Amino acid sequence: MGLSALHVDPCRVVLFNMTHELRTLPVGASVWEEDLHRLLTSHVVSERALLDEYVETSRTTGSQALAYIVDLLIEDERRHHRIWLDLADSLCVDARLLDEPTAIPAVDFNPSNADRVLAITKRLLASEREDIRQLRKVHKALESVHDTTLWGLLVELMEHDTKKHIAILRFANHRARAAKRR
Repeated sequence: MGLSALHVDPCRVVLFNMTHELRTLPVGASVWEEDLHRLLTSHVVSERALLDEYVETSRTTGSQALAYIVDLLIEDERRHHRIWLDLADSLCVDARLLDEPTAIPAVDFNPSNADRVLAITKRLLASEREDIRQLRKVHKALESVHDTTLWGLLVELMEHDTKKHIAILRFANHRARAAKRR
C-alpha cells in the first residue's frame, strides 16, 4: 500500500499508513449535513490516485529536482487531507450536538480576548509584511540563476505562503474586531 488514502468502509480511512476513524452523522442529520459529509470524506479517497502518482514520481523520476518539488507537493497534500478529515469530524460532532471539542475549534474571539488577539495579529502581520519585502529582494537577487536552480521557485513559493499567512492573520484580526464591537 502506498502513502495515500485507502477507502476501507464509510467510517474508516487509512491515510499515510495510519487509520483514521471517521464519525458517522447521526440519524436525522440534515440534507445539507449529509451532502457536506459525503463531499468531505469522499475527497480524501478520490485523491488517492493523485497522491500515489506523486509518491511514485518522487521515487522513480530520475530527476533530483523533480523529486524535490514533488515532495513539497506531497507535504501539501498530506496537510490538505488531514484538514479534510478534521472538517468531516467537526461536522459530525456539531451535527450530534455533543458537548465535546471538535478537531477544528469554533471561532471563539470575544470581548474578553479581542484586544490580545488584535495586538498579536497586528505584530505578526507586520512581521509577515516585512518577510514579503525580504523575499522579493532575494527573488530579484536570484534572477541570474533562475534557469539553473530551484531557488527562485522556492522563494516564490515562500512568498505565496507568506501571503497565505497574511490572509489567515487578517481573518483572525477581522473576527476579533467584530467580537470587540459586541
